[in-house]
Amino acid sequence: MLNKEFWEGRYQDGNTGWDIGAISTPLKTYIDQLNHKDLKILIPGAGYGHEAMYLHQNGFINVWVIDIAAQPLAHLVSKGFPKEKLLHTNFFELKDLKFDLILEQTFFCALHPNLREDYVVQMQQLLKPTGKLVGLFFGVVFEKEGPPFGGIEEEYVNLFKKHFNLKLLAPAYNSIKPRAGKELFFIFEPLI
Repeated sequence: MLNKEFWEGRYQDGNTGWDIGAISTPLKTYIDQLNHKDLKILIPGAGYGHEAMYLHQNGFINVWVIDIAAQPLAHLVSKGFPKEKLLHTNFFELKDLKFDLILEQTFFCALHPNLREDYVVQMQQLLKPTGKLVGLFFGVVFEKEGPPFGGIEEEYVNLFKKHFNLKLLAPAYNSIKPRAGKELFFIFEPLI
């Protein structure tokens, strides 16, 4: 499954190239359209949690973060994020919680492709029937072995269509400059 030592080592070595230092523009734009501050939201593999902090600072009262590495969770606590909403565990072992919204930001691409089907099933199980999985995928295949691991739209459609209604899967129009033309924004709803 997930290799805790690998990710702990990445943080200890400061090898966090995925961290853009702020909330991603596509997710900020989406969050800014949300009206219900009591939505139960999960951010898996949130890293330093820029999206989580943005939500928290903007009055969202039920934001949860899960990460297998301890360092990013400690970072969030140091920034004032509620410790009781942090889950230091393996995403694939999370049970008995249901969410209105799960935000995907660089977690999927950090997983080896052989875990992608498990990811889809776990996401469906963690969402309430009326929930949404929203976020970004890389819309390119990378030349070197990951992480990050890329992919193409057709792969994502084939992977998710058995478990989700694919409401939107399109090139992100407002990606940060280094990722412009390389990201797909999506909104998926679980099939009941």
